[in-house]
Amino acid sequence: MILAVDIGNTNVKIGVFKDNELLYSGRLSASTHKTGDEYFSALNDMFRLNGQNISSIKGAIVSSVNPNLNYTFEHMFTSFFRLKPMIVGSGIKTGLHIRYDNPKEVGADRIVNSVSAYNLYGGPCIVLDCGTATTFNVVSASGEFLGGCIGFGLKAGADALSQKAARLPKVELVRPDKVIGKNTITNMQAGLIYGYVGMVEYLIRRIKAERGETPMRVIATGGLSEIVAAESGCIDKVDRALTLKGLNILYQLNA
Repeated sequence: MILAVDIGNTNVKIGVFKDNELLYSGRLSASTHKTGDEYFSALNDMFRLNGQNISSIKGAIVSSVNPNLNYTFEHMFTSFFRLKPMIVGSGIKTGLHIRYDNPKEVGADRIVNSVSAYNLYGGPCIVLDCGTATTFNVVSASGEFLGGCIGFGLKAGADALSQKAARLPKVELVRPDKVIGKNTITNMQAGLIYGYVGMVEYLIRRIKAERGETPMRVIATGGLSEIVAAESGCIDKVDRALTLKGLNILYQLNA
Protein backbone atom coordinates (compact mmCIF):
# COMPACT_ATOMS: atom_id res chain seq x y z
CA MET A 1 0.00 0.00 0.00
CA ILE A 2 1.05 3.59 -0.66
CA LEU A 3 0.60 6.45 1.80
CA ALA A 4 -0.08 9.89 0.30
CA VAL A 5 0.41 12.90 2.60
CA ASP A 6 -0.66 16.43 1.72
CA ILE A 7 0.65 18.90 4.31
CA GLY A 8 -1.35 22.12 4.19
CA ASN A 9 -1.44 25.25 6.29
CA THR A 10 -4.45 24.11 8.32
CA ASN A 11 -4.76 20.34 7.85
CA VAL A 12 -2.69 17.33 6.87
CA LYS A 13 -4.66 15.14 4.46
CA ILE A 14 -3.84 11.45 4.44
CA GLY A 15 -4.73 8.92 1.73
CA VAL A 16 -4.08 5.18 1.57
CA PHE A 17 -3.86 3.63 -1.91
CA LYS A 18 -3.79 0.01 -3.00
CA ASP A 19 -3.54 -0.89 -6.70
CA ASN A 20 -4.23 2.79 -7.51
CA GLU A 21 -7.51 2.73 -5.59
CA LEU A 22 -8.08 5.14 -2.70
CA LEU A 23 -9.02 2.83 0.17
CA TYR A 24 -9.67 5.55 2.72
CA SER A 25 -8.58 9.03 3.70
CA GLY A 26 -8.50 11.26 6.74
CA ARG A 27 -7.32 14.57 8.16
CA LEU A 28 -5.02 15.61 10.97
CA SER A 29 -4.41 19.12 12.23
CA ALA A 30 -1.27 20.76 10.86
CA SER A 31 0.37 21.61 14.16
CA THR A 32 4.05 22.42 14.62
CA HIS A 33 3.63 21.45 18.28
CA LYS A 34 3.13 17.78 17.39
CA THR A 35 6.09 15.45 17.11
CA GLY A 36 6.70 12.71 14.56
CA ASP A 37 5.82 10.19 17.28
CA GLU A 38 2.42 11.83 17.79
CA TYR A 39 1.66 11.90 14.07
CA PHE A 40 2.63 8.23 13.79
CA SER A 41 0.33 7.37 16.71
CA ALA A 42 -2.55 9.21 15.02
CA LEU A 43 -1.87 7.39 11.75
CA ASN A 44 -1.73 4.06 13.55
CA ASP A 45 -5.16 4.76 15.07
CA MET A 46 -6.52 5.66 11.64
CA PHE A 47 -5.29 2.36 10.22
CA ARG A 48 -6.80 0.36 13.09
CA LEU A 49 -10.18 2.06 12.66
CA ASN A 50 -10.16 1.01 9.00
CA GLY A 51 -9.13 -2.56 9.76
CA GLN A 52 -5.64 -2.22 8.28
CA ASN A 53 -2.12 -2.80 9.54
CA ILE A 54 0.18 0.20 9.25
CA SER A 55 3.13 -2.11 8.55
CA SER A 56 1.62 -2.83 5.12
CA ILE A 57 2.78 0.60 3.89
CA LYS A 58 5.57 0.03 1.36
CA GLY A 59 5.93 3.52 -0.09
CA ALA A 60 5.02 7.13 0.64
CA ILE A 61 4.80 10.47 -1.12
CA VAL A 62 4.56 13.89 0.52
CA SER A 63 3.42 17.25 -0.79
CA SER A 64 3.83 20.28 1.46
CA VAL A 65 3.12 23.99 1.54
CA ASN A 66 4.03 24.12 5.23
CA PRO A 67 7.84 23.90 5.53
CA ASN A 68 7.66 23.89 9.34
CA LEU A 69 6.27 20.33 9.24
CA ASN A 70 8.50 18.85 6.54
CA TYR A 71 11.21 17.57 8.87
CA THR A 72 8.62 16.18 11.30
CA PHE A 73 7.09 13.95 8.65
CA GLU A 74 10.38 12.96 7.03
CA HIS A 75 11.66 11.95 10.47
CA MET A 76 8.45 10.01 11.14
CA PHE A 77 8.82 8.01 7.92
CA THR A 78 12.48 7.19 8.41
CA SER A 79 12.05 6.31 12.11
CA PHE A 80 8.80 4.33 12.11
CA PHE A 81 8.29 3.16 8.52
CA ARG A 82 11.98 2.66 7.69
CA LEU A 83 11.49 4.27 4.30
CA LYS A 84 12.41 7.52 2.60
CA PRO A 85 9.29 9.29 1.32
CA MET A 86 9.10 10.72 -2.18
CA ILE A 87 8.89 14.52 -1.89
CA VAL A 88 7.03 16.61 -4.45
CA GLY A 89 9.49 19.28 -5.50
CA SER A 90 12.18 20.21 -7.96
CA GLY A 91 13.25 17.27 -10.10
CA ILE A 92 10.15 15.14 -9.73
CA LYS A 93 8.47 14.00 -12.96
CA THR A 94 5.01 15.51 -13.36
CA GLY A 95 4.09 14.78 -16.96
CA LEU A 96 3.25 18.49 -17.34
CA HIS A 97 5.28 21.22 -19.02
CA ILE A 98 5.64 23.96 -16.38
CA ARG A 99 5.32 27.30 -18.21
CA TYR A 100 6.16 29.53 -15.25
CA ASP A 101 8.77 32.27 -14.91
CA ASN A 102 10.42 30.34 -12.08
CA PRO A 103 9.03 26.78 -11.77
CA LYS A 104 10.53 26.45 -8.27
CA GLU A 105 8.11 29.13 -7.03
CA VAL A 106 4.99 27.10 -7.81
CA GLY A 107 3.43 25.54 -4.73
CA ALA A 108 3.57 21.75 -4.62
CA ASP A 109 -0.18 21.58 -4.05
CA ARG A 110 -0.87 23.50 -7.27
CA ILE A 111 1.26 21.11 -9.32
CA VAL A 112 -0.26 18.02 -7.69
CA ASN A 113 -3.81 19.27 -8.29
CA SER A 114 -3.02 20.14 -11.90
CA VAL A 115 -1.46 16.73 -12.57
CA SER A 116 -4.50 15.05 -11.04
CA ALA A 117 -7.09 17.10 -12.93
CA TYR A 118 -5.32 16.72 -16.27
CA ASN A 119 -4.89 12.94 -15.89
CA LEU A 120 -8.38 12.29 -14.57
CA TYR A 121 -10.49 14.84 -16.46
CA GLY A 122 -8.36 16.05 -19.37
CA GLY A 123 -7.48 19.51 -20.60
CA PRO A 124 -7.85 22.35 -21.10
CA CYS A 125 -9.01 22.89 -17.55
CA ILE A 126 -9.04 25.28 -14.63
CA VAL A 127 -8.22 23.70 -11.29
CA LEU A 128 -9.81 25.56 -8.37
CA ASP A 129 -8.60 24.82 -4.84
CA CYS A 130 -10.75 26.39 -2.12
CA GLY A 131 -8.45 26.06 0.87
CA THR A 132 -6.66 28.43 3.23
CA ALA A 133 -5.86 30.36 0.06
CA THR A 134 -7.87 30.06 -3.14
CA THR A 135 -5.77 29.02 -6.14
CA PHE A 136 -6.75 29.00 -9.80
CA ASN A 137 -4.47 26.83 -11.92
CA VAL A 138 -4.67 26.65 -15.70
CA VAL A 139 -3.67 23.59 -17.73
CA SER A 140 -3.73 23.57 -21.54
CA ALA A 141 -5.07 20.83 -23.78
CA SER A 142 -1.50 19.64 -24.42
CA GLY A 143 -0.61 19.38 -20.71
CA GLU A 144 1.08 22.71 -20.04
CA PHE A 145 0.80 24.28 -16.61
CA LEU A 146 0.28 27.91 -17.58
CA GLY A 147 0.06 29.54 -14.15
CA GLY A 148 -3.06 31.16 -12.75
CA CYS A 149 -3.86 33.35 -9.78
CA ILE A 150 -4.09 33.21 -5.99
CA GLY A 151 -6.82 34.82 -3.91
CA PHE A 152 -7.89 34.86 -0.29
CA GLY A 153 -9.54 31.85 1.29
CA LEU A 154 -13.09 32.06 2.60
CA LYS A 155 -12.13 31.15 6.16
CA ALA A 156 -9.20 33.56 6.05
CA GLY A 157 -11.59 36.33 4.99
CA ALA A 158 -13.98 35.53 7.82
CA ASP A 159 -11.15 35.47 10.36
CA ALA A 160 -9.80 38.81 9.12
CA LEU A 161 -13.21 40.47 9.55
CA SER A 162 -13.65 39.34 13.14
CA GLN A 163 -10.04 40.08 14.10
CA LYS A 164 -9.71 43.50 12.52
CA ALA A 165 -13.20 44.90 13.16
CA ALA A 166 -13.81 45.12 16.91
CA ARG A 167 -17.61 44.82 16.74
CA LEU A 168 -17.81 42.00 14.19
CA PRO A 169 -18.06 38.48 15.64
CA LYS A 170 -16.87 35.13 14.33
CA VAL A 171 -19.57 33.59 12.16
CA GLU A 172 -20.35 30.14 10.87
CA LEU A 173 -19.82 29.88 7.12
CA VAL A 174 -23.42 29.05 6.22
CA ARG A 175 -25.14 30.45 3.13
CA PRO A 176 -28.02 32.77 4.10
CA ASP A 177 -31.24 32.77 2.08
CA LYS A 178 -30.83 36.38 0.94
CA VAL A 179 -28.05 38.84 0.20
CA ILE A 180 -29.91 41.58 2.08
CA GLY A 181 -29.63 40.41 5.68
CA LYS A 182 -31.49 41.77 8.69
CA ASN A 183 -28.80 41.29 11.34
CA THR A 184 -25.02 41.43 11.65
CA ILE A 185 -24.55 37.66 11.40
CA THR A 186 -26.50 37.25 8.13
CA ASN A 187 -24.93 40.47 6.79
CA MET A 188 -21.48 38.98 7.30
CA GLN A 189 -22.44 35.56 5.95
CA ALA A 190 -23.93 37.10 2.82
CA GLY A 191 -20.94 39.33 2.19
CA LEU A 192 -18.44 36.56 2.79
CA ILE A 193 -20.10 33.70 0.93
CA TYR A 194 -21.78 35.49 -1.96
CA GLY A 195 -18.77 37.80 -2.31
CA TYR A 196 -16.45 34.78 -2.42
CA VAL A 197 -18.60 33.07 -5.06
CA GLY A 198 -18.58 36.31 -7.06
CA MET A 199 -14.75 36.44 -6.94
CA VAL A 200 -14.50 32.83 -8.13
CA GLU A 201 -16.98 33.33 -10.97
CA TYR A 202 -15.32 36.54 -12.17
CA LEU A 203 -11.80 35.10 -12.19
CA ILE A 204 -12.95 31.97 -14.02
CA ARG A 205 -14.64 34.14 -16.67
CA ARG A 206 -11.46 36.22 -17.07
CA ILE A 207 -9.28 33.10 -17.40
CA LYS A 208 -11.56 31.61 -20.04
CA ALA A 209 -11.66 34.92 -21.94
CA GLU A 210 -7.86 35.20 -21.92
CA ARG A 211 -7.38 31.62 -23.09
CA GLY A 212 -10.22 31.55 -25.61
CA GLU A 213 -10.44 27.74 -25.30
CA THR A 214 -13.86 26.11 -25.48
CA PRO A 215 -14.86 24.00 -23.68
CA MET A 216 -12.66 24.53 -20.65
CA ARG A 217 -13.68 22.43 -17.68
CA VAL A 218 -13.45 23.70 -14.11
CA ILE A 219 -12.43 21.09 -11.53
CA ALA A 220 -12.78 22.14 -7.89
CA THR A 221 -11.34 20.73 -4.69
CA GLY A 222 -10.78 21.89 -1.13
CA GLY A 223 -12.93 22.01 1.96
CA LEU A 224 -15.18 24.84 0.78
CA SER A 225 -15.57 23.82 -2.87
CA GLU A 226 -19.10 22.51 -2.27
CA ILE A 227 -20.26 25.95 -1.11
CA VAL A 228 -19.22 27.48 -4.44
CA ALA A 229 -20.56 24.56 -6.48
CA ALA A 230 -23.96 24.75 -4.75
CA GLU A 231 -24.32 28.45 -5.48
CA SER A 232 -22.69 28.74 -8.89
CA GLY A 233 -22.91 26.97 -12.22
CA CYS A 234 -19.26 27.69 -13.08
CA ILE A 235 -17.89 24.41 -11.64
CA ASP A 236 -18.10 21.23 -13.70
CA LYS A 237 -16.75 18.75 -11.16
CA VAL A 238 -16.04 18.73 -7.42
CA ASP A 239 -13.42 16.18 -6.35
CA ARG A 240 -12.48 16.46 -2.68
CA ALA A 241 -9.80 13.77 -3.09
CA LEU A 242 -8.16 15.45 -6.10
CA THR A 243 -4.86 16.19 -4.32
CA LEU A 244 -4.50 12.71 -2.86
CA LYS A 245 -5.24 11.13 -6.24
CA GLY A 246 -2.62 13.41 -7.80
CA LEU A 247 -0.04 12.29 -5.26
CA ASN A 248 -0.70 8.67 -6.15
CA ILE A 249 -0.35 9.48 -9.86
CA LEU A 250 3.00 11.17 -9.19
CA TYR A 251 4.18 8.26 -7.07
CA GLN A 252 3.44 5.78 -9.86
CA LEU A 253 5.09 8.06 -12.41
CA ASN A 254 8.31 8.37 -10.37
CA ALA A 255 8.52 5.00 -8.61
